[in-house]
Amino acid sequence: MSSQPLVNRVAQSSLVTINLEDYFPQEPIVELDISEYLFQGLILREKDFRLAMKDHDWSQYQDVNLTVHCSADAIIPTWAYMLIATLAQPFASFVFCGTQKEYITAHYLRILEKSIDIDALHDKRIVIKGCSNKPVPASAYVELARLLRPMAKNIMYGEPCSTVPIFKKPRQ
Repeated sequence: MSSQPLVNRVAQSSLVTINLEDYFPQEPIVELDISEYLFQGLILREKDFRLAMKDHDWSQYQDVNLTVHCSADAIIPTWAYMLIATLAQPFASFVFCGTQKEYITAHYLRILEKSIDIDALHDKRIVIKGCSNKPVPASAYVELARLLRPMAKNIMYGEPCSTVPIFKKPRQ
């Protein structure tokens, strides 16, 4: 038996690990479905809709990301979404037109560009961590790979101990 201490070579390596779960929205995401306010489930009647929006308890969206969509196959005028945005804005952290899934996709596209210091990753070996517990969309992984490719020496996917190679900068 060897008296040598166990060494975690992964921890000592020059790999940079990026976990996209770290960029998942922190505030809860709440959906508001306009279909609940349609006449006979098909038509948005302006007078009724405005009255319903006036009486709606907007304070319930305090500090949440509010997504607004219509699950019914109905034509919703643009002004209806704008009205909701102006009424929810004093309470909600963010108001988004679309579903929760669409919001998460848009969130990652917005946040990755401004949150990751791409220049600091110049010629680094990068692992984009997989197996998340949160619903990180595939589009976030695609966007991160796109942002990293011009700078990174290597891009890998998975866990530092078991990765799938994605990109390797050619030797010059």
